[in-house]
Amino acid sequence: MRTLVLKIEYDGTGFLGWQLQPEGRTVQGVLEEAMRTILQADLRVTAAGRTDAGVHATGQVVHFRTDSVMMVDRLKKGLNGVLPPDVRVLEATQAADDFHARFSAVGRRYAYRIIRRPSALRRHHAWHVAYPLDVDTMRRACVPLVGQHDFTSFCQATSTADGTECEVRELDWIEEKDEIRLHIEANRFLHHMVRTIVGTAVDIGRGRWTESVMWDMLKAKDRRVAGPNAPAHGLCLEAVRYPREFGI
Repeated sequence: MRTLVLKIEYDGTGFLGWQLQPEGRTVQGVLEEAMRTILQADLRVTAAGRTDAGVHATGQVVHFRTDSVMMVDRLKKGLNGVLPPDVRVLEATQAADDFHARFSAVGRRYAYRIIRRPSALRRHHAWHVAYPLDVDTMRRACVPLVGQHDFTSFCQATSTADGTECEVRELDWIEEKDEIRLHIEANRFLHHMVRTIVGTAVDIGRGRWTESVMWDMLKAKDRRVAGPNAPAHGLCLEAVRYPREFGI
């Protein structure tokens, strides 16, 4: 048996999310169906993170175990030959037997895109916010989130089973022309955590709250005190980090 790893990208617009569901199209379901076709076996893949409906990825990582001897380059080519155009295998490699796409990860990086004007081309990949936003205020407001904290106020209640402590290592807002982007990296993320941070920051940027409120929300450990979730379609999983010894 070998442990094989795929790095994939997908446009989440046409999916009900990553994870298999009884009904509806999912990224996991589409990928596993393609693997059945190429490897002639029923295999289950495990992802580094389960993205929600509408969320995109340019650096999702998955692993699976197989007794197939197919070369990884041939596997990549074969999968891309049968996958739909909204899912692509970027890399295929063999990893150590103890590699796990989720549990071996030491960091994950997301981006969230906001656009200031309606866009025909970016409507499924960025949130159009029509009102003015003070990006400098949003940037200052998010400073307290960097570091090791309890993010209960910024997550869905169902994501607390494994604890609510996360270490945010990088968080920055970048403004370019008509686009505003959040780049955020942490050791782990809770369900809806990035979207809640974005929704709260946007409310601060439009003047609904002062920039100091983010720290108060963090300390409250109560989801009810934070802002709304930003729409899913502006979010993208950009990268997953692993220890160097895995070579992923």
